[in-house]
Amino acid sequence: MSIKVENLSYIYMKGTPFEKKALDNINMNIANGEFMGVIGHTGSGKSTLVQHMNGILKPTSGKVYVNGTDITGKNAKDLRNQVGIVFQYPEHQLFEETVFKDIAFGLERRALNKTEIEVKVKNVIKTVGLTQELLNRSPFELSGGQKRRVAIAGVLVLEPKILVLDEPAAGLDPKARDEVYALISNLHRKLNVTVILVSHSMEDIARLVKRVIVMNQGTIEMDGTPAQVFNQWQRLEEIGLSAPQMTHLMRRLKSICPEINENTFTVSEAKEEIMKYIRVNK
Repeated sequence: MSIKVENLSYIYMKGTPFEKKALDNINMNIANGEFMGVIGHTGSGKSTLVQHMNGILKPTSGKVYVNGTDITGKNAKDLRNQVGIVFQYPEHQLFEETVFKDIAFGLERRALNKTEIEVKVKNVIKTVGLTQELLNRSPFELSGGQKRRVAIAGVLVLEPKILVLDEPAAGLDPKARDEVYALISNLHRKLNVTVILVSHSMEDIARLVKRVIVMNQGTIEMDGTPAQVFNQWQRLEEIGLSAPQMTHLMRRLKSICPEINENTFTVSEAKEEIMKYIRVNK
């Protein structure tokens, strides 16, 4: 499924002394099956933007279209349900007494029968890499990484065609963070789900996505591939962001080894480039 954002503006607390323009005339297209990252400093508008993608927020002006249909329209409920959003610290929204009930909550609101719900819950728990033995346990007994997977399962069980994730690995230890990102990558690859990933981690964005949107003061500052965006590292720093650490390391290496390609942004790319340089210059 595709998303089109057209002349989108949003004002918080409009008409009050605390009025704040969070989005200012945003225009963008997200293609079916795309894996896109959204970055920006705190208050840049990135979370406000993605909350318009399934109608959580309604535009002050402008439109948001899913597959060509305005999702703010009266008859767009089914389309809004095709866009699943995983919020930052989604485990804070777990509330049922068992993992099964928490995952099944959204399905029960769709009036599915008991057998259908059980099949879907058991399938999705496997998809997120957890065992069925956890289904009868309280979600509050699980580890942080397991809770995060259960929360993601509660969104995936509704079978969205577009998955929006707002800082999905925030607060997790490195192992759990890598597991969550591996899960997201697998979902994109195997199910061809359109993924929009909001993150503060430049390294994770560089490693995972094919396209990066940079938000700044409610507008789109940059839109391009990770290489196109992170090569503008000086501008990123001017607006309160930073390039991946590998960018600075490789630029320093190039000052010593002029033949090396400094346009690498992930650990694996840097390793490959350094090994290539060593082989050529033995």
